[in-house]
Amino acid sequence: MPENQPADAFEDRLTAALRDTGDQFDADRAALVAGGHTRGRRARMRRRAGVLGGAAGIALVGVGGAMLLPEGSPSGPERSSVASSTTARPSASATPVPFSGDDLLRELKKLLPKGQFSEEAASGGIDAPGAYAHLVYDDGKGGAAIGVSFARVEPGSRQVRELTECPDETFVEYDDCSTSRLPDGSLLRLYQGYEYPDRRVDTKFWSADLVTAEGQHVTVSEWNSPAEKDAPITRQDPPLSAAQLKEVVTAEVWRRVVDSLPKDPKKPSTSAAPDTRPPGASGEAVVETLAGLLPEKLKVVTRGGQETEYGYVVVDDGKGRSLVQINVQHGMADVAGQLYGNGETLPDGTRVTTRQGPGEKGAAGVVMWTADTMRPGTDGFRVVISAFNTGAQHEDATRDAPALTVEQLKEIALSPEWDRMR
Repeated sequence: MPENQPADAFEDRLTAALRDTGDQFDADRAALVAGGHTRGRRARMRRRAGVLGGAAGIALVGVGGAMLLPEGSPSGPERSSVASSTTARPSASATPVPFSGDDLLRELKKLLPKGQFSEEAASGGIDAPGAYAHLVYDDGKGGAAIGVSFARVEPGSRQVRELTECPDETFVEYDDCSTSRLPDGSLLRLYQGYEYPDRRVDTKFWSADLVTAEGQHVTVSEWNSPAEKDAPITRQDPPLSAAQLKEVVTAEVWRRVVDSLPKDPKKPSTSAAPDTRPPGASGEAVVETLAGLLPEKLKVVTRGGQETEYGYVVVDDGKGRSLVQINVQHGMADVAGQLYGNGETLPDGTRVTTRQGPGEKGAAGVVMWTADTMRPGTDGFRVVISAFNTGAQHEDATRDAPALTVEQLKEIALSPEWDRMR
């Protein structure tokens, strides 16, 4: 471990690095997603509907389904059956009076069709770290979890794009998704997908994300089950249609809720954050470089990636589609020993390891072959590439083996073309 580096920070970086290699270098993503992106490593949604990351201190509902709450907050009735009843205290300033948890539950119920409510939980008020409301709603056709959560985001930021763009179908399976701009300039995403990316349980997850021109972010989420996970499916679909989700998420009261949230003085402005990305290390450049290093016999069917570091192509050699994805990372030297302990070191000092194993999304017959490299030097420049015997990780295998051998993956990862991104 490097000197002067806290143990927990080191473990966090190692965990992130291992997750990137084994899962999808994300996202995941598709990824979600209000908050901290550290060099392209995405918390949880990457592979769901849009990479929602957890911002410490605010409550969010991830596109993947789980309600992401402030540290120490309940995520629903299974963790706390008591809604916060913090009393909103008037302020001498012009700051809007915060909404209590009871206020949020009351407003949510007013916007839902007639039905029965149970298992209510909420957080709000001047002392609350975030604001959200969660309940189980039954219109006579089966109980369904419904939640609403709130946050502030930086207008025009990458975070806004991630919250409002539909996820890449190469990584996320869903039934429908659309993004539109409302007359007042707000962006609205309506998403209909699944709680589990591997569909091992057909729990459906539908959501609506609204981001206003002022940076107010409201998420309404629903399931066809009384809980996001580990609960029986009680109905064919979540209770609210796409049109009803839109009506609920665009309610004027929610904008006032966001305006009343206490500002986090420790959270820097997204617009003020410096761009530390090395020249030429854009996601577009990563994809173009990868495509240029592929064998000529491989036809690129589709391509995509993130703004930085990560890219993918889906190729076909006439034997079926094969996903090839690559991640270009910087500053990874502190975890080199753990990543390459059983690998080889080339004469120039480059560390190399390869892996062959099953896919990690639960699809039948999928294998994942990986070449993982790190250039010598203190910058910890890492290039890791994986190939699959399917065109999408969540889909069953379409061929016996990936379109690239492990040796070909290794050759691509070691190409000097990547050095211009250091």
